[in-house]
Amino acid sequence: MAGNSRRQGAMKDKSTKKPRTVGSGGNRRQKLEGKGPTPKAEERTSHVAKERKEAAERAAAKDAKRSKAPRRSGKGAENVVAGRNPVLEALNAGVPAVTLHVQRNIDSDPRIREAMARALERGITIKEHGRDELSDLVDGVVHQGIALTIEPYQYLDLADVLGLGTDRRPALLVILDGVTDTRNLGAIARSAAAFGATGLVIPSRRSATVTAAAWRTSAGAFAHVPVAMVPNLSNAIEQAKQAGFMVVGLAGEADADINAANLGNEPVAVVVGSEGKGLGRLVAQHCDILASIAINDAVESLNVSVAAAIAMHSIVSARPQ
Repeated sequence: MAGNSRRQGAMKDKSTKKPRTVGSGGNRRQKLEGKGPTPKAEERTSHVAKERKEAAERAAAKDAKRSKAPRRSGKGAENVVAGRNPVLEALNAGVPAVTLHVQRNIDSDPRIREAMARALERGITIKEHGRDELSDLVDGVVHQGIALTIEPYQYLDLADVLGLGTDRRPALLVILDGVTDTRNLGAIARSAAAFGATGLVIPSRRSATVTAAAWRTSAGAFAHVPVAMVPNLSNAIEQAKQAGFMVVGLAGEADADINAANLGNEPVAVVVGSEGKGLGRLVAQHCDILASIAINDAVESLNVSVAAAIAMHSIVSARPQ
């Protein structure tokens, strides 16, 4: 109706209107403020530099963990033969063994099965190990899943070795002056067994000893040729002289030929020098005679194990049969 001033629907209720506020509540001020310096590349999320930094930190932590773990020399333990062929050779050669160690679930190789059969025949204990445990046992050397622990070698006293000769078989002793390669020691022992030598003498310092590697190279010859270890080689030579031995030192510069030496039926001790240096000065002075092996001028010297074998053959061949 015209003039009706009470139409409520057309009017806005002023009581519901929000009061005006002063300013923006700080919103505009915060937007205008800077966000600080730009972070470094390695601190930005999903940045390639950050990924590199994290990878470097992980690698450093891994290296630190490795450094705390016991290090392996990679040379192998002295009384452990490792590898499928070496273990089988040692068992076939009759090397005195204590335990055969085999990696779990690896008996499919015929050499491992044969080695286990040999160990059972000889009454040797067989143990199974995990791969890492076996690697620790052999001190990091390549083991191919199998290893053999041998008994520590029992050295004789020098007096016992000096008294092994007989009237029908005069003693033949081989004295090693600082031979440091275990393979040469094993090869000399093998030749000594072949030519009927009564024993070997080695110094207690700066010399190869009868280890698993020497046993393997000797093809079991240490079971037939005793070895004496002495603290002083010069004193050992003097004791051999007192026991009636003729001491012959092998020296490339000597004038006398080993084949021309008249050694007869008396006990003989052959002294062989180290690889490279040969006989030591003091050791050479204690020898009764120095002898050489005739070789071609084009060759400077012989391997120590070869020289020892030739010398033993010359001495045995010169003796009456």
